[in-house]
Amino acid sequence: MTPSRNNWTKEEIMAIYQKPMMDLLYEAATIHRERHDPNVVQVSTLLSIKTGGCPEDCGYCPQAARYHTNVEGNDLMSVQQVKAQALRAKSSGSSRVCMGAAWRNVKDGPEFDQVLEMVRTLNKLDMEVCCTLGMLTENQALRLAEAGLYAYNHNLDSSEEYYKEVISTRAFDDRLKTIENVRKTNVTVCSGGIIGMGESLEDRAGMLVALSTLNPQPESVPINALVAVEGTPLEDQKPIEIWEMIRMVATTRIVMPETQVRLSAGRTEMSREGQALCFFAGANSIFAGDKLLTTPNPDVNDDMKMFDLLGLVPQKPFVKMEQPKTVEAEDSQWQALGEKPKWSRPGHTIERNKEASLKK
Repeated sequence: MTPSRNNWTKEEIMAIYQKPMMDLLYEAATIHRERHDPNVVQVSTLLSIKTGGCPEDCGYCPQAARYHTNVEGNDLMSVQQVKAQALRAKSSGSSRVCMGAAWRNVKDGPEFDQVLEMVRTLNKLDMEVCCTLGMLTENQALRLAEAGLYAYNHNLDSSEEYYKEVISTRAFDDRLKTIENVRKTNVTVCSGGIIGMGESLEDRAGMLVALSTLNPQPESVPINALVAVEGTPLEDQKPIEIWEMIRMVATTRIVMPETQVRLSAGRTEMSREGQALCFFAGANSIFAGDKLLTTPNPDVNDDMKMFDLLGLVPQKPFVKMEQPKTVEAEDSQWQALGEKPKWSRPGHTIERNKEASLKK
């Protein structure tokens, strides 16, 4: 069995990515079969529990308040609304629900308390619960863990170098610090990125270096293809070819053999044949449901038809790790500290982000 490594170099990863396609697919599929059941794919549902109004300037994101997109904002959903959505997802084959809030970072108070109650409620449904809420402190991570959180998503988005061309309102190091805070708990880490934002091959390799050299490596790595949304700075980016997605999935599988590689945003532009090659190359997780936060996603019934066609079965919950225990709010060991951490604001100017914010 191929051993896991935490010392990959950018040059090694670029060499893997550029292998002849048949050689790359064979190597990735071999490693995938050594570590995973190739016919089992985790199905997750991504639920936007608070949409729009984000103060960040991420160039790809239609939820940034400064850009003029057609995203309708909404306040934080109620616990009962989230539970109803989770039950619907579970009946459709999802074993995990990931709740996303358009926040820069978690703030102690009634809204975070409400999210903690959502985590408790969904964990009791015997579903893996994931959150993506922005940056968070160690104490906030501990409170989420205590509520029964299974995974925390915080994507690196790109390489440290290209990150500065996409986002100016927070630093790459803040993302690493958030992952470090999650690692101080029993919560698993979900962290990946986006390709198709105009980055180079070196940047794609750089992102995989940053992820693969984390020790331990993330339990889940989403690979997203940019969905260019009108009104965002990246609205004119052309969709990447499916071969780029296949190469990225295969390379990720080789450098992070134990990780669940998640075929994420951009699947609406992929044929079944293209997705099948991604699964063969090592992807073993998808997001299901008609939306990924605010961007389109294949219909869950179409996904299940594809699974039937390919002989794939949805993964059951808590296969990789035991179900976390839920501690009720009144019995909680960890309380709000009213923290006001000084997350960075780099302050450099990204011209295309500035121009998009000035458009009417």
